[in-house]
Amino acid sequence: MIDVVVSGVLFDMDGTLVDSTAVVEAAWTRFGATHGIDPVEILAFSHGRQTIDTVQRFLPDLPEDEQRDIVDTMIAAEIGYVEGIVEVPGAGAFVRRLQDLGVPIALVTSAPRELAVKRMIAAGVPVPDALVPSEDAERSKPHPEGYLRGAALLGAPAERCLAFEDAPAGVEAALASGATTVVVGDLEASATTGLPRIAGYTGLTVEREGSAFRIRG
Repeated sequence: MIDVVVSGVLFDMDGTLVDSTAVVEAAWTRFGATHGIDPVEILAFSHGRQTIDTVQRFLPDLPEDEQRDIVDTMIAAEIGYVEGIVEVPGAGAFVRRLQDLGVPIALVTSAPRELAVKRMIAAGVPVPDALVPSEDAERSKPHPEGYLRGAALLGAPAERCLAFEDAPAGVEAALASGATTVVVGDLEASATTGLPRIAGYTGLTVEREGSAFRIRG
């Protein structure tokens, strides 16, 4: 159950607003096959994290320039592949409702800017003006830097923001920032205990209350 008054809303992207599961799993499966690593193990770590973090985790002895080359190649391939990317149910309509009411919104994603914009457009979800992609955060989730930067772009303290997340690293980051956090989907992890949860956005309502906004669902 969600019933909270906030000054802004912070969204993760993959798995939260955009369902890109098939594309992401295919990318990491190819990576695993190339380097002889179980893709199940890779996917268990990678969700919600920047690509470079995962490459460094599984290929720690590779020179940094080679790690970066792998990341650049993977991202370039993903940018050109948007088939099958769809919105999480109700995400587009909910974001448009927030925009119509003037709710400050930021997208905080572990994807680079170009990839994030391509996926949002492919899924039919409006791209917020405030965007914190991977290249704008020195420290990846689960560090709260991205969410703190997103809240700062909105001109609101993170403690006055509502964050939507679907991955363990992302939930930890959002909570560490001080934002009220909602879990999107069926993630079960220690960090999600007691948190409100939604399967999609169709049941959420938004109302203006003075200079703030009440979100229920």
